[in-house]
Amino acid sequence: MLNIRLAGAVVWLGLAAAAGAQAAQTFLRDTSFEQRPAIVLTNDKLELTVTLTGGAFARLTRRDDSEQLNPLWEPARAAREAGEKPRFGASLGHFLCVDGFGSPSAEERAAGFPGHGEAHLLPWEIQSSGKEGSIATVRLGVRLPLAQEAFTRTIRMADGEQVVYVESELESLTAFDRPLAWAEHVTIGAPFLEPSLTVVDISGRRAMTRPYGPGGERVRRLASGKEFTWPMAPTKDGGEVDLRAAPAVPNSMDHVTVALEPSREFAFVTALNTRRRLLLGYLFRASDFPWLQDWESYLRPATMARGLEFSTQPFDLPRREVVRMGTLLDTPAFRWLPAKSRIKTGFIIFYTTAPESLRKVDEVTLSGGKLVVEDRSSGARVELAASVPFPASR
Repeated sequence: MLNIRLAGAVVWLGLAAAAGAQAAQTFLRDTSFEQRPAIVLTNDKLELTVTLTGGAFARLTRRDDSEQLNPLWEPARAAREAGEKPRFGASLGHFLCVDGFGSPSAEERAAGFPGHGEAHLLPWEIQSSGKEGSIATVRLGVRLPLAQEAFTRTIRMADGEQVVYVESELESLTAFDRPLAWAEHVTIGAPFLEPSLTVVDISGRRAMTRPYGPGGERVRRLASGKEFTWPMAPTKDGGEVDLRAAPAVPNSMDHVTVALEPSREFAFVTALNTRRRLLLGYLFRASDFPWLQDWESYLRPATMARGLEFSTQPFDLPRREVVRMGTLLDTPAFRWLPAKSRIKTGFIIFYTTAPESLRKVDEVTLSGGKLVVEDRSSGARVELAASVPFPASR
């Protein structure tokens, strides 16, 4: 009887400990997204859904939003609602392209290397999670067997804040230097993305339209391979168009790249829905990601998508082509990953309401525990608490 009682006591204590641990981790729960296992990281302001296949940021919603509107692209949902078949495979709102961005070479493809690298296709594991004071932390990791690299991502959210802090580390497991391809493939989609109403602002001016081959002009509104000053881009008929907003009548697909201002410590990209008064933004170091790619899929309003992809290279191209390019617009077209070394990068995401007077974003600054968004023409400002130090880079 003594042994039975002791065993029962051990079981009870174990259950109590498990219940205590569960109560302490109310910031984290299991879920699924489009039939993929996922987790939800939450505070009192935001909820972020992260898939465990691919590590994608699939949903970002405000806790006080009755519509629970997700600004990030949901291609499968959009296709279902439009009565169409999904066209974009494993793509989700914000997915990671490492170590590859764009199509592989013929030899890489023959060896089984996928487009946009391996990371967005493989299962990720939760390495640790916990909460210290007001800050919740989840650390995820994935090993990339074809690239022979290891990737870890740490996500933090602080109570009372409309900000998500992301720190990433990529480790080379090989004994040679290599040209690195890394893109944070952020894509916004309908219904957050609306014709004429959702505007994008970027901390960069020098830009170029993507070159396209014969026949590529059929669904293009922009000229091929032309430099311009953001946001006024040259059109194929000899005019120009302001790229900040999607066209009133969506019927095109285009791709441009913007060289981010190298003199700035932090680069930014924002998307503002001027009707719903919702603002999504990213802040990151231009030294980590010197390019912002604006990919525009504007074929139908219900399925519109727009990439706001910050990356190490100007376009999603095979590695050899990027290395051959070297530089574009006086900006490096790729970054080196040294042998047996680690690279750290960081960025933050913010998602909040905006005042009626905020019509565009001229500046985003981070200082003294505050993130400030400014429209200098109207004097409108958004101030958000941002108490966690900006993620480190190396």
